[in-house]
Amino acid sequence: MEIGKILRLNGGIYTVEIGSETVLCSAKGRFRHCDIVPTVGDEVEILREEGKSSEESGGVIASVLPRKNILIRPPLANLDMIFVVASVKSPDPSLLALDKLLSVACHNGIRAVLVFTKKELDPEGAEKLCDTYRKAGFSAEAVTCEDPEEIASLLIPYIKDRSVCALAGASGVGKSTLIQLLFPQIQTETGDLSEKTRRGRHTTRQSILYPIPLPKGRGSVYVADTPGFSLLDFDKFFFMEKEDLPLSFPEFRDRLGQCKYTKCSHRKEDGCQILEAVRRGIIPQSRHDSYTALYEELSKTKSWELDKKRTRK
Repeated sequence: MEIGKILRLNGGIYTVEIGSETVLCSAKGRFRHCDIVPTVGDEVEILREEGKSSEESGGVIASVLPRKNILIRPPLANLDMIFVVASVKSPDPSLLALDKLLSVACHNGIRAVLVFTKKELDPEGAEKLCDTYRKAGFSAEAVTCEDPEEIASLLIPYIKDRSVCALAGASGVGKSTLIQLLFPQIQTETGDLSEKTRRGRHTTRQSILYPIPLPKGRGSVYVADTPGFSLLDFDKFFFMEKEDLPLSFPEFRDRLGQCKYTKCSHRKEDGCQILEAVRRGIIPQSRHDSYTALYEELSKTKSWELDKKRTRK
């Protein structure tokens, strides 16, 4: 039995990296009967099939090892970090969408680094956005995609050796272009930005992990090339109980347990230390607005719906 990492899926055949080689594998039929779907990014146990080369479906996935996390759409497992990409202008960033993604990432142990593109369109606005999220405890950088050297110098140091990394963001913000500049070994079709809709065309078709060497001998990284409009389909991704939401906002954590009321929801109660920090400008108003919107959304989620999301593989 050997252990490998799934790099891609094509027509029911998995490409699995085992050491320095890749092996084409099928999955045991029993997975279909126990709601387990081997996913790109999974660590799996492989049984070799005698007499077959690695190019001839030379193995069978016998088991999927425990996951750190899993996304449903696009399917991707064991993600270590996300570059959350948004443009400063054209299109304007949706702070609620960014904050929701950051909340999900924090809750699932995924490190998030914000990257604001097109800073040349509004340098002052770019710095304000970075300042907002740095105050919230995140790393944030503003870049222009016309300066590849600056992008590499700012973003590559965030990547750890052997980590699984992805870029998340709505179409039209320069996500695919950023991938090409950071990791020129990956050839992804960028697509033209539609002047009519101001949205990019969906050009990336499936989740693929690319093992990429990092510059200056810093090791290597698995870069996820993911399909779709954004990285996370929140309706199908395990979120959380509303009581857990404050912990997914890093700037709240030091003040939790210090409010007047034990069961403070941090929305409107007297003596709330979170609200006091908002009033003093320590916590940005936009972040608290997002917290309130997410709290209300989670309040509408039934416990059986969360249980279903938790058990879905």
